[in-house]
Amino acid sequence: EAVSLAGITETPVVIVMGQRPGPATGMPTWTEQGDLLFILHAGHGEFPKILLAPGDMDEAYKLTIEAFNLADKYQTPVFIMADKYLLEGHQSIEKFKIQSSKFKIDRGKLLTQEELLKISNYKRYQITDDGISPRAIPGMKGSLHQANSYEHVEDGHTTEDAAERIKQVDKRNRKAATYLRDDAKLPQLYGKSDMPLTVISWGSMKGPVLAAMEDFPDRFNFLHFSHIWPLPKEKLTQTLKSLKNTLLVENNSTGQLGQIINMVTGVEIKNKLLKYSGRPIYPEEVLEKVEKLTSPHSLSY
Repeated sequence: EAVSLAGITETPVVIVMGQRPGPATGMPTWTEQGDLLFILHAGHGEFPKILLAPGDMDEAYKLTIEAFNLADKYQTPVFIMADKYLLEGHQSIEKFKIQSSKFKIDRGKLLTQEELLKISNYKRYQITDDGISPRAIPGMKGSLHQANSYEHVEDGHTTEDAAERIKQVDKRNRKAATYLRDDAKLPQLYGKSDMPLTVISWGSMKGPVLAAMEDFPDRFNFLHFSHIWPLPKEKLTQTLKSLKNTLLVENNSTGQLGQIINMVTGVEIKNKLLKYSGRPIYPEEVLEKVEKLTSPHSLSY
């Protein structure tokens, strides 16, 4: 309910999803990546949301800053997908300056008091080409702020008019198109570009896979997803189809990132290393699977 409410009121919110094994109590002190599809579809109704998944401590810090910027810019829920393995881990990282230009705060179309007073008829849900409406903070002079869980017209008054409903749904959906145009990022490729096998994974699996690469630098490279949703369909499809062979590595039983990739691009990743015992995937397990797949009689092109 709260996520869906943020969707229709277009409220910026950042939510950290700390995954562990379910269902129900499951194994509360162990780790898993089992909630990706749940969060992708969190909240009833159709509205844009953004999913980020840091792979290590450095990304956790920087993606959190990015998450708040994206939430403000697109006025929509942003989820940081983490898990117990990452959240309770320790790691030394390169020193960086918080004051760096990389950490600029972007509040998006947040109006100042001066800008608001120049607007004769403030409309919280104004129809715009990019789907993002100028936003004022409730209580600012010169604006009447109306927000509830009902569908609404541009000024916030509730409506059940069919044409107005379509306008607002289309407006909200245009945010996803704007994100894909301006802020979407392709997965990061680690290792040499031309390899017989590419490991594909997301989030906290970055560490184990990179550790395995240190032993087999000439056997495979690694495509790591930290920006999970929305995905740039055409560019990602082109990237995936350029790969010779692929291995999906996930800490769940159903290959949830693989399902999302297949849904967006039509590309199916047939080779899988899935672990769902509550334990993280270890580098040795990646190496064993890679060794089997890269033996002379295993790979098909």
